[in-house]
Amino acid sequence: MKFGFIAHPTSVGLKRYVKMLDLLQRNTQDQHTGYNRELWGKANLVPFMNFAKITSASGATCEGMIKYMPLIAEEMIADPRGIAERVVAGVEEFVADGAELVGLGGFTSIVGRRGEATAAKSPIPITSGNSLTTYAGYKALMQIKEWLDINPEKETVAIVGYPGSICLALSRLLLAEGYNLKLLHRAGHKDKAEMLSHLPEQYHHRVSLTGNPDDLYGECKLFAGATSAGGVIDVAKLQPGSIFIDVALPRDVNVDARPARDDILIIDGGCVTATDAVKLGGESLNVTIKQQLNGCMAETIVLALEQRRENYSLGRYLEPVKVLEIGELAEKHGFYAYPLASFGERIDRQHVTNLKRYYHQDIYAIDKGDTSKRLTFIDNILTQDPAKEDTLDRHHQFINPMMVEFLKQQRCDNVFRKAEGTILYDNEGTGYLDMVAGYGCLNLGHNPTAVSEAVKTFLDEQGPNFIQYISVPEHTAKLAEVLCHLAPGDMGRVFFSNSGTEAVEAAIKLAKAATGKPGIAYLKNSYHGKTLGALSITGREKHRKYFQPLIQAMVEVPFADLDALRDALQRDDVGALMLEPIQGEGGVHVPPAGYLSAVQQICRDTGTLLMVDEIQTGLARTGKLFACEWEGIEPDVLMLSKSLSGGLMPIGATLCRSDVWQRAYGTSDRFLVHTSTFGGGNLASVAALTALREIVAQDLAARADELGSYFKAELQAIADKYPFVAEIRGKGLMLGIQFEQTFDGAVAASAREFATRLPGDWHSTWKFLPDPVREHLQAAMERMEQTLGEMFCLKFVTKFCLDHQILTFVTANSSTVIRIQPPLVITKPEIDRFVSAFSAVCEELSTFLD
Repeated sequence: MKFGFIAHPTSVGLKRYVKMLDLLQRNTQDQHTGYNRELWGKANLVPFMNFAKITSASGATCEGMIKYMPLIAEEMIADPRGIAERVVAGVEEFVADGAELVGLGGFTSIVGRRGEATAAKSPIPITSGNSLTTYAGYKALMQIKEWLDINPEKETVAIVGYPGSICLALSRLLLAEGYNLKLLHRAGHKDKAEMLSHLPEQYHHRVSLTGNPDDLYGECKLFAGATSAGGVIDVAKLQPGSIFIDVALPRDVNVDARPARDDILIIDGGCVTATDAVKLGGESLNVTIKQQLNGCMAETIVLALEQRRENYSLGRYLEPVKVLEIGELAEKHGFYAYPLASFGERIDRQHVTNLKRYYHQDIYAIDKGDTSKRLTFIDNILTQDPAKEDTLDRHHQFINPMMVEFLKQQRCDNVFRKAEGTILYDNEGTGYLDMVAGYGCLNLGHNPTAVSEAVKTFLDEQGPNFIQYISVPEHTAKLAEVLCHLAPGDMGRVFFSNSGTEAVEAAIKLAKAATGKPGIAYLKNSYHGKTLGALSITGREKHRKYFQPLIQAMVEVPFADLDALRDALQRDDVGALMLEPIQGEGGVHVPPAGYLSAVQQICRDTGTLLMVDEIQTGLARTGKLFACEWEGIEPDVLMLSKSLSGGLMPIGATLCRSDVWQRAYGTSDRFLVHTSTFGGGNLASVAALTALREIVAQDLAARADELGSYFKAELQAIADKYPFVAEIRGKGLMLGIQFEQTFDGAVAASAREFATRLPGDWHSTWKFLPDPVREHLQAAMERMEQTLGEMFCLKFVTKFCLDHQILTFVTANSSTVIRIQPPLVITKPEIDRFVSAFSAVCEELSTFLD
């Protein structure tokens, strides 16, 4: 069976989109076959899409055509009689093309009295599609009810556009579900008895009527709208937590894009999405228009699949039984009201449940002056045993929504409940091998017993923690002595802080105070943290560009370029050099042999402080207790953090020579100019002392060296088979896998291929595009190709996680390098597990070797 569908643009932008398609289509035909006056004549309908064959999930088939009537709602309202005649003429066009059923979209049905007048003049059956549109809006509300755990008796639903056919049918369905309704009608409708007569009498006591939208905002948080007016609802007036199912086209909300408010949701109502089992004609690369199909068009397709040559959704009265019938038929054929979307962007459960607190005031409402209610709220949170989705919801709502969405996109939105050694366990008890280890924070593994016991003992004995500046913390003093003894060089002072970036900040201030020079040299592609000072000496513009101006006088030097370094350190305004022995976040780049010792000599020759960031490389990670030791480097300033406490609590340490500290802070006016409230507490020091002892006692440096050499060799043997694995880099158990699945030229080649294969002369069209347009398109193509390479690398992260229960991630400065930084207590069988998984994933992703 063949159908036709008359669509119309719902906004000026979409009208211009249709205009663009029409111009390009005609111009292409002109270039292909030559000029023809008829080709450039006035058209009633603009061809949009032909479905040569549609196959549903049930195996049923049909074919059809979509054409646009290129008029927006305002233009149709201005001439309803003339447009009604054009609609009938459009139906006749489809009949000439072999259609046996025609669907009317939006206003193309309204101008014909919701299809009734058009049906009276049509030579074939028609449908307005309003039944499936209603069903989709109804199902969206039912899903929201489930996600928010809404009690229908407690939430009044506002219906905007009553007694229009969709709103009337939706009202009857919701009343049957037990909801109370607030019905918004046109202000001119005064006969309330007449309007109530459209609804069964047993429901009248649960319905109120109004002609003023302002009457809705204070009483309702759930809305559904399907007027023919557009822009009826002012989103600025909606209560926090409001959800508007906007079935209308044009929209009933007074915005054209997702509103700035994050405490409400506008959901595209009346739309359905086809499953993968549905084939809408010829599909290339599994790409076709399947998501957010307007219910009116989808109803036409479903009726054609059912071979039902009949008028279906006509007039004001859509029987609920027919609404439910077409919904069930749609689902049979693979068309569902899910996933939901907002202004075309998919939304999931989290987007909805972020609003849950507005619907459960008994749980979430806090009277800030009522201590008991505050306590009840906190206790509810503390005693809750949250599902994974609850934790993701909280992170999305209160911490970083983009991070949650990114992890979901990569299929890595894990929530773990238990950790031990090298394994993390999720809510279901599935164990994941952790090859990230908190970016190097867990050299001793998760929850090392010795460190945990030391901390418990300190707390059980009620040891004093934050006593800095009123007394001397005993354990912190011990830790300082141990660090100065273990560290390379002649370290004599330690400043304690709470993180690696704070340790770097302390080093920056120390260098400035000790040398009297404002400038610090740093290496390109380095990473030292994201606070303002640390960011000023982090060599990646990606992290820096949004926070300019940064600290002035910082000088970037190319990595491994000794001549450039010597020139920089001879400047009068540069007093120190900051570097990492291995650039970890930069992509695990190991400097050439002899580079670090040469750097040290240049620093000595120029009187420059050598400051070494061992936050990630230190404490046995690379096969030495400190990576400096590989070339006998003795820094003037050394930074530590990450694994210093065994991963149990935040701590950072900035070590320096005594004479450097003396120059910076050794006077009565200076000795307290750089301090930290939480830095230097006894509790963190107890953890750090025990962690250091365990690292030395277990000889984790030797273990990292031995296992790291084996690990790297095994990975290299696999990498040699696959050209897209460019390099295995690193030392000890600080390794990086560099991928180079290049897509250079792919987008340009695609454009050229289409330009060659499509009818017309698209090469000529490209040639005569304005220069700025071509330049922007060229830049966009190149960035897209780079993004595809990053996407390929991230698929390894996804497959490691989902297929092999192994956790990995990319480095901060490069999304084409996967970091391998497991706990140093990892075993050889666990390394073999990763090697086996790496081999399997490489093979599975090796469709294209280069």
